[in-house]
Amino acid sequence: MRAMRAERLGEPDVLALAEVPDPVPGPGEILVEVEAAGLNFADAEQLRGSYLPPKLPFIPGGEVVGRTPDGRRVLAFADAAYASKSVVRTPVEIPEDLPAGAALAVLVQGLTAWHLLRTAARLVPGESVVVNAAAGGVGHLAVQLAKEFGAGRVIGTASTPDKRKLVLDLGADAAVDGSADGYAERVLAANGGEPVNVVLDAVGGPVFDAATRVLAPFGRLIAYGTSSGEDSSPVDPGLLSEHNISVGGYWLGAHMRLPGSTAAEALTELIALTAAGRLRPVTGAEYKLEEAGRALADLATRRTVGKVILRP
Repeated sequence: MRAMRAERLGEPDVLALAEVPDPVPGPGEILVEVEAAGLNFADAEQLRGSYLPPKLPFIPGGEVVGRTPDGRRVLAFADAAYASKSVVRTPVEIPEDLPAGAALAVLVQGLTAWHLLRTAARLVPGESVVVNAAAGGVGHLAVQLAKEFGAGRVIGTASTPDKRKLVLDLGADAAVDGSADGYAERVLAANGGEPVNVVLDAVGGPVFDAATRVLAPFGRLIAYGTSSGEDSSPVDPGLLSEHNISVGGYWLGAHMRLPGSTAAEALTELIALTAAGRLRPVTGAEYKLEEAGRALADLATRRTVGKVILRP
């Protein structure tokens, strides 16, 4: 089969097209013909060796839309997805007319958004939700799912007017500048002067610090990334106890490794919502398999918008 393989660690240009043997599925696994593979920021970090360093030679990628030997079209986590064939686990069948990019957008990013709201924040209908970086891969889905799950008011933060318009178009009740300076004042104003119940944060640093100051009693701040690259201040236990607020974190990778964890229930709901048009994943560019290095470089340097995929 054809695959994009790295013989050494480095930047995305270390990937090269190679002919390699078909992978052999183990117990409980299925070999699929890859229709499309999804790209993630973590793929570039793995290539550099800064995230879950791989064993070389290495074929990146962990998510595919593919065709099973019995003809089913499925969405699944995969091994070595930048290839024409891949081994998958616990595939979920998807409609024939569901675009591959939309399906792949709800795998890692959609599952993360689903669990941020359902599992980590334990959102109660009627509560107010702030989604930081609301135009991002997880954020734009969290905005929509928060409304779907009954949030009373959803506020998205984003860095530019165009991104804030996108957030509003996706159903947020308000969209504000997400920079740390003046963050608390803008968020509180967008919520009618009242503190909020839930904040989902992928930014970290001073924005995370500011978010602790907008929570209502028994509010929850859930961190799932640190895209700013800046350090946050230590969380003051006195602040937590005085205001009855909670600070937590979520990472899908660790969650999925827990015994008994499965994505099937959440994925089934996400696919149904997407197929019905009630969840609108933002999809981006499509690249040929042999363009994987360029695609990953474009993704890592934020020259793309929406879910980026490879077509073997």
